[in-house]
Amino acid sequence: MKIGVLTCGGDCPGLNAVIHAVTSAANKLGWEVIGFRDGFEGLLPPGDYMMLDTRKTEGIMPLGGTILGTTNKGHFVAKAGKGDIMEAPAESIEKARKTLELLDIGGLIVIGGDGSLTTGLQLYREGFPIIGVPKSIDNDLDATAATFGFDSAVATVMDGLGRLHTTASSHKRVLVVEVMGRHAGWIALYGGIAGGADVILLPEIPFDYDKIAEVVAQRGARGEHHTMIVAAEGASARGEQQVSVDHSKEGEIRLGGIGARVATELENLTKKECRACTLGHLQRGGAPTNLDRILGTRFGVKAVELVQDGAFGQMVSYQQYHVGAVPIEKAVHKLRLVDPEGEIVAAARAVGISFGD
Repeated sequence: MKIGVLTCGGDCPGLNAVIHAVTSAANKLGWEVIGFRDGFEGLLPPGDYMMLDTRKTEGIMPLGGTILGTTNKGHFVAKAGKGDIMEAPAESIEKARKTLELLDIGGLIVIGGDGSLTTGLQLYREGFPIIGVPKSIDNDLDATAATFGFDSAVATVMDGLGRLHTTASSHKRVLVVEVMGRHAGWIALYGGIAGGADVILLPEIPFDYDKIAEVVAQRGARGEHHTMIVAAEGASARGEQQVSVDHSKEGEIRLGGIGARVATELENLTKKECRACTLGHLQRGGAPTNLDRILGTRFGVKAVELVQDGAFGQMVSYQQYHVGAVPIEKAVHKLRLVDPEGEIVAAARAVGISFGD
């Protein structure tokens, strides 16, 4: 038995933990493991791959990124925007099929987010033996309660806020920290709560600049002369569009700049010095937390079990502390968003955090 594994979409901490677990679990069954480089692009002839075994994957679990490389561009891009799906060309699919047939691959484990698993679903419907493993620092896949990479991203935001608190306090500034989160604000919400933010701006809750300015004024009246604001990149003021930067010809529009816009607007409204800081890809890099290492390991082992059972077209899923599986078709196209009326938002409001609404 030979199985393939690839990582695609954005990188995140924990990918190597999955690769390590897939390789170790498969080798224990006597299977060979082939790792395809740079996502689905590695499937194109003549095939860009490396043989994996426990010797080659020993010690990779603490490493960030992925030893196989990844990409969110190329011949298999599936997302053109929110709700907009593109299919991989038939020519690329047939080329990938020939590579798998030539290598005698009996199962292909696809580690990726919504876009990558959308491509995986298309390949499964074309007869490929696909097993999906959910990966997203945004934690926004509806069919799983958790994705690896999220906890590490939140830890980075928390650490960043802790460091920025000191400079904001020293200079009595308003500091706006922009974090990742295109449609779902989980990183901003969890990172903001853990890092002691005063205001959290989410894509799910449109905000008003005047409301944030009121928070700054109220804090000043209490002798608290600095304010920490966390803004998800997809957050937007009521009646405004999401702020974007130059976007590529492939994939979704690149968001970014809401932190700077909020800082500019608040400086005009409050007459206080406001600065913006974008954490950007810091949230994707570095060593995974212990939680992401364990979750990635459990996901990798389950993926191999699904291949062994011939349960193709399934995605590994974490629900109620148990790692199981759901059909890929039920896992994609539906994002898990922050509930504005949910318990976590209510808890944040109860401790005095504002959402600018």
